[in-house]
Amino acid sequence: MFYDVGPKYTQSGPYGTMPAVSSQPQIRRNLNKRNRLSQVMTSDHHRDTEFMGAALEEAQQAFSLGEAPVGAILVHEGTIIARGHNRREWQQDPTAHAELLVIQQAAEQLQSWRLIDTTLYVTLEPCLMCAGAMLQARIPRLVFGTLDPKAGACGSLFTVHQDSRLNHQIDIRHGVQEESCRNILKEFFQQIRQDHAMTTKS
Repeated sequence: MFYDVGPKYTQSGPYGTMPAVSSQPQIRRNLNKRNRLSQVMTSDHHRDTEFMGAALEEAQQAFSLGEAPVGAILVHEGTIIARGHNRREWQQDPTAHAELLVIQQAAEQLQSWRLIDTTLYVTLEPCLMCAGAMLQARIPRLVFGTLDPKAGACGSLFTVHQDSRLNHQIDIRHGVQEESCRNILKEFFQQIRQDHAMTTKS
């Protein structure tokens, strides 16, 4: 049983009258807040999945060119402003990773090296070089598909995105379309090994 004593309530119990955990109006407000937060999170997850699909399209283009199939896009205020995929072999450029290409495009598009209010989507966890470039560009958010246990700098081998000694940190979400991102890489390297085996036999 509850007794109205003003803006809060008390509850009668075996040890006398005690303050209730929360008033009914407060409970309703908390529930409404949680529902709104849940809706926002669901919307964000749906949007991340869609944008990762665009990054996967870029990865598929890299695959068709014989490049390691990693694709990336950069989104500013809900709009894709840059797309790219690995072009290291085609350009014979060790820095031609998907992430660096979209960062360069986006900086030109926005006419600023500070890529604030952006999210970078990439199918594979960034390496040290690409993670460093994102920190330099002040990119606030990164979403990637699958981990890179051999070179990943955002959780696998290093965590440079959250190094408190630096003057910028990056919020990260990973595992978006993880299976698709992992499978295209697996298929590519299986094909490389098969081609190599056939060349060796011949």
